[in-house]
Amino acid sequence: MSFPASAPILADVHRALAIFAHPDDVDFACAGTIAGWKDDGIEVAYLIVTRGETGGFDDTERTEMPRLREAEQRAAAATLGVEQVEYLDGYPDGRLTPTVALRRDITAAIRRFRPDRVLTHAPLRRWEQLTGASHPDHLAVGEATTCAIYPDARNRFSHPELTAEGLEPWVVREVWYTGGPAPDHAVDITERFDRKLAAMRAHRSQTGHFDVEDWTRDRLTTAADNAGLPPGRLVEAFTVLRTE
Repeated sequence: MSFPASAPILADVHRALAIFAHPDDVDFACAGTIAGWKDDGIEVAYLIVTRGETGGFDDTERTEMPRLREAEQRAAAATLGVEQVEYLDGYPDGRLTPTVALRRDITAAIRRFRPDRVLTHAPLRRWEQLTGASHPDHLAVGEATTCAIYPDARNRFSHPELTAEGLEPWVVREVWYTGGPAPDHAVDITERFDRKLAAMRAHRSQTGHFDVEDWTRDRLTTAADNAGLPPGRLVEAFTVLRTE
């Protein structure tokens, strides 16, 4: 199973919501793209489902890790000019499933922020790459977000308690998936690479043990090669679908 070819991107996007499983996911996958959106005047907010308590590579106390990682994500967002970073409560890192409760909470965030575009994990597993993009938490958030986009956020009879709270239905017109099979929408971030690195390095608990620049440049170069860009370019790649 794979995605269809990407649709042409919308030209009139004003608000975008990035929905990811863990602190750092958005920066590893898309920080350069988000920097470009901010440059274009698009308002961007983040919704992070967990606080990443099972992450890290040292002896930091597990009880301390959620506070640390939340602070790292806020610092990373600030390097890109993103001011609104929200977290969900009650969802344990490493044990996410696309429950109705998670769909409802994501639906509530969509109805509050009312984005034209949502950026999230692909809900499709990549069998050639079981690590990273195919983390089960990523797949669960991608699936729950897709269900929140359609039908939940736009249907006033889905989660009627949200409508009763004043969260009116909202149609997300476009979804960008990252980490899925055969992404075919390439975003050249060469001129924003330093900003991506700054965002990634803000996640010191996750990136302090390896050479962030070499690791990231290697992956973005491969994505640029796959997209047919000239040598020296750096790319973040997505699948873009319309929802209308």
